[in-house]
Amino acid sequence: MAGPTLIRAPPPDPTKSVIENLLEITPMTSIAPDVFTNTRELWHPPGARGVYGGAVIAQCLSAAQKSIPPPSPSNGHAVFLIHSMHCYFVLAGDSTIPIVYYVERIRDGKSFITRTVQARQKGKCIFTTTLSFVREGSAGQETINHGWDMPKDALATLDQALAEKAKNSDTDAEALGFLDSGPFQTIRLPIENSRFFHITFSSQRSSHARPSDTSSDIHTKKIGQWVKARGRIASTGGPQSHLSAVAYMSDSDFLGTVARVHNIRKFPSSEPKRGDKSMEEEENSDVDSRNPRASVGIMVSLDHTIYFHRPREIKADEWLLSENESPWSGDGRGLVFQRIWNKQGVLVASCVQEGLVRLKQDEAARPKL
Repeated sequence: MAGPTLIRAPPPDPTKSVIENLLEITPMTSIAPDVFTNTRELWHPPGARGVYGGAVIAQCLSAAQKSIPPPSPSNGHAVFLIHSMHCYFVLAGDSTIPIVYYVERIRDGKSFITRTVQARQKGKCIFTTTLSFVREGSAGQETINHGWDMPKDALATLDQALAEKAKNSDTDAEALGFLDSGPFQTIRLPIENSRFFHITFSSQRSSHARPSDTSSDIHTKKIGQWVKARGRIASTGGPQSHLSAVAYMSDSDFLGTVARVHNIRKFPSSEPKRGDKSMEEEENSDVDSRNPRASVGIMVSLDHTIYFHRPREIKADEWLLSENESPWSGDGRGLVFQRIWNKQGVLVASCVQEGLVRLKQDEAARPKL
């Protein structure tokens, strides 16, 4: 009988973090070299059309990383790490059947290595990505350097949130902005119209500032959140495990930025929910209940790009700050930019995503996907 994996999933490895176990892939050498499959069942978010996109992104990255030659005398002990991946979501993934990942070795150069990965189900491509790996130290001694600064007072929001949680241990963590379920933790920050975070945490989520409702400043709104993988990522996985974990987390509520900056519900409160109530409440947490405007009818990611600026400085099991903004939306689509800093204030990654964002329509006028 078909199931969510091709092989029986082994027990979780206690020496690894939750996210490492979740993203584990199994080589299928009996089929062909550079073919892999998900070791464990993948998550299907409540209300979503398919599996969580971040899992497919991360497992494609893991599969590609396994095809990169290790340091050896024959290649001058070169270390190649991912610097960019460009992804397209083709079909919704089905969490009840396995995903098979096919890696193609496009080119192995002296400074760059190129791979493509296709994720397939029932013989159909559901996701495709092209990845580029750069040789460490290939740029030479002198380089041009600059990077977007971390928002002012951002570290203070983390310290304040952690202190508030410790002081109010009997208060619901979600009420303080924490989301602790799943393989990573999140501290959500209120929407800001500038790059300066000024936050007063409270046990009542409703006390957080609401976004302004003027269309002229929609593109200037910034949505920040602190994220980190639960537990400690095993050192045996090297930087590759941290990079895959960040790829997984980068898709968390990414496209949802478009709805949040417009103060529009992503889940219609009048419709039955598929899944737990907490997710519906969290997704609509920035929406004023008095806002009578329409809710989102369909929200689907179309593409996803990640630029890993400082792969060695990405530690997914330490707090990372992400800041999202949407410079444009129209014609039923939305575009979102994301910047990710480590606690030292270094811009370690940037992401871009475009997706389908259609408002709930009358049945007679609803277009087909």
